[in-house]
Amino acid sequence: MIEPEAWLGVCCPRAPRYADASRISVPSSPRGPSVSQFKRLSIVLLATLASACASLKPAPSAPAPGVGTGMVAAANPLAVEAGVNVLRRGGSAVDAAVAVQAVLGLVEPQSSGLGGGAFMTYYDAKTRKVTAYNGRETAPAAATDALFLGADGKPLPFVTALMSGRSSGVPGAIAMLSLAQSQHGKLAWNSLFGDAEKLADDGFKVSPRLAGMIVGRFPQASAPDAVAYFTNPDGTRMKAGDTLKNPAYAATVRKVAAEGPKALLEGPVADAIVTRLHQGDLPSTMTLADLKGYKPKVTPATCRPFRIYVVCTPPAPSGGPAVLEALGILEHTDIASHPNDAQGWYLFSQASRLMYADRDRYMGDPDFVDVPTAGLLDSAYDASRAALINPDRAGPAPAPGKPKGAGVRAPDATVEPGGTSHMVIVDAAGNAVSMTTTVESIFGNGRMVNGFFLNNQLTDFSFAPKEKDGVPAANAVAGGKRPRSSMAPAVVLDQQGRFVAALGSPGGSAILAYNLKALVAFIDWKLPIDQAIALPNLIARGDSYASEPAKFPAGVVEGLAAKGVVLRTGGGEDSGLHGIVMTPAGLVGAADPRREGIAKAP
Repeated sequence: MIEPEAWLGVCCPRAPRYADASRISVPSSPRGPSVSQFKRLSIVLLATLASACASLKPAPSAPAPGVGTGMVAAANPLAVEAGVNVLRRGGSAVDAAVAVQAVLGLVEPQSSGLGGGAFMTYYDAKTRKVTAYNGRETAPAAATDALFLGADGKPLPFVTALMSGRSSGVPGAIAMLSLAQSQHGKLAWNSLFGDAEKLADDGFKVSPRLAGMIVGRFPQASAPDAVAYFTNPDGTRMKAGDTLKNPAYAATVRKVAAEGPKALLEGPVADAIVTRLHQGDLPSTMTLADLKGYKPKVTPATCRPFRIYVVCTPPAPSGGPAVLEALGILEHTDIASHPNDAQGWYLFSQASRLMYADRDRYMGDPDFVDVPTAGLLDSAYDASRAALINPDRAGPAPAPGKPKGAGVRAPDATVEPGGTSHMVIVDAAGNAVSMTTTVESIFGNGRMVNGFFLNNQLTDFSFAPKEKDGVPAANAVAGGKRPRSSMAPAVVLDQQGRFVAALGSPGGSAILAYNLKALVAFIDWKLPIDQAIALPNLIARGDSYASEPAKFPAGVVEGLAAKGVVLRTGGGEDSGLHGIVMTPAGLVGAADPRREGIAKAP
């Protein structure tokens, strides 16, 4: 069941609107909660609650879990097919996620892989609980807040840091998947890597997107390891349609299938990682002990009501709480009455600016800093932030607010480039995975070992760790710390805790805006998931409004300009949203038309 406080948050606009998934469980009856399940409520309070909710339109009823055969939405058709093959064999959503990740690391190495990290939001259809899995990379134990400072005490140039051994954290994606699969898998772990192994041995066709990255202007594309990997025997760079084989990757995958994450974090592969990261200028301090000691985390998801639904994401250091705060701000506006028009996009842009201002100041690894999540998601605080939105014209960049529990933090100096991938999977039992996975930037830091790229995830830390007076940044480097992330894989439930939708996107810091757009379009503007994903993107942060002006309906760009929101083209990597929705007719999936993904049922 959803406990009383959370129900009040859903139904009553003045009630607390923050909850975590430890407070979300399932009623024993599909009709909803019973009096006995609300044992802490009096009959009077139940009557009050019923009255408060009577005017709400009920959530659309969903088919019972188990109708249909599931669905996979991911960034490459070969990876989708691997996931679908697992579902056909009776595998779970998490089983399929393992197979999808193994193939993505091969066919989309610019985005994710064995050397990267991930966040997963998992929905259990039987218990209706939502769990967050944290496979974010960690800094080596010997790392200090001066990791990205030069000899002069000033932050290093970003590309210098990016291409160095210091940029890599201990990889966590496979360890995270192993933990989740041990708890929610149905098939044997070693049976989930066959598609990846075969594609690596036999070869796969280079996709147009990968081909573009191979010859891109990213410094990693010119790194020696990348050049060697993507060069044909005749000396030409690989292009779309060429066949790329990776026997080293096949060997690593076979080892992971046989040994689990130990194959990467101990033994010869771990030796190779440490050796490669210690080479060149600005070497890493990573040790074999850092790799062996890596532990993924599992926690309740962070959930909050939005309209008649509940939206769940991983907690900090993911970007989930920031997206939830933005939803809370928008709940105090009439954005639902302005679908895809100038006023609706104006409200979206201003809520986004407030979200980024707070996220940039206060978000970090909660194992190392106090993150004021409850304060940021408090309804009264979000109302106060919404009240800052000038109805007529955008003002200067908003300052961070003062949520309850916020300490004094230095301004952030994090540069978060594009990269990353996202997948959504629902199995035949109705269990769902929403997972964002990454090696950080394009091809990570450009260094390869055993057929895969290493991440540059530590460049997601703030390069400037503190103010001159010593006040630290929330996202400063520390040994063992996980860098702040924008990844925010989301799951949407109805009031009874039933699955409604799951979605997410890659895109660096723009992930927050991409996910927020899709959630607003789906929930408030009531668009089908494919249309919600395809809507124009608008990333409003500080005084910048990066967007896709040509994709807006007539009059929107002009209407925004009249309010002081002048859109500029570009501003980062395209979105790569994927989503799956439960409808009365069954599952419907969609992939972002800006990339190469598809959605497919078994």
